[in-house]
Amino acid sequence: MDNQEKPAEKRKLSLNVVSNKPHKGFGAGSIDLSDVACVIIDRGEAYIDAGAMHAKSRVERGVKFSPNKEEVPNGRPCWVVWVAVDRNEEGSYYAGVASCEMLIDEEARRGWKILADHVNRLDAAIKRKFKLDNIGTEEKAALKKLLIEHNAEWWDRSPEELKQQLG
Repeated sequence: MDNQEKPAEKRKLSLNVVSNKPHKGFGAGSIDLSDVACVIIDRGEAYIDAGAMHAKSRVERGVKFSPNKEEVPNGRPCWVVWVAVDRNEEGSYYAGVASCEMLIDEEARRGWKILADHVNRLDAAIKRKFKLDNIGTEEKAALKKLLIEHNAEWWDRSPEELKQQLG
């Protein structure tokens, strides 16, 4: 191969979303999940777990999930929380946050979750919405603590709607 010949650069395939904008070539309308963090809330503790993006968080590994809640009678509640970070002229901030409920029974290695709900709530966070209606006071406090400890400046720049929802 001469010095002038270069191998063709491989184009990356990314997740496309439906929009009303006209498509403008390969990958147009794609979303970047690199600005979305995955938080797990379990037993009153919130922690970042990147594995949740692919349903492989610490609490999900080795668990067979069912969409039928009745199949997990001894499950404890856990949540995946999608946290989208954005940036404006002042700096980065928590722009969208949405929580998804699960039940986990480690002993039986069974779990319950509605995959469509997880996908829809991920989409809501990416679209800069706050959907925290399915977590309680203890979980909200744990999430707020984690977000502030992770980056207090981002918390300070975050919309009031998030701060009100988390108390």
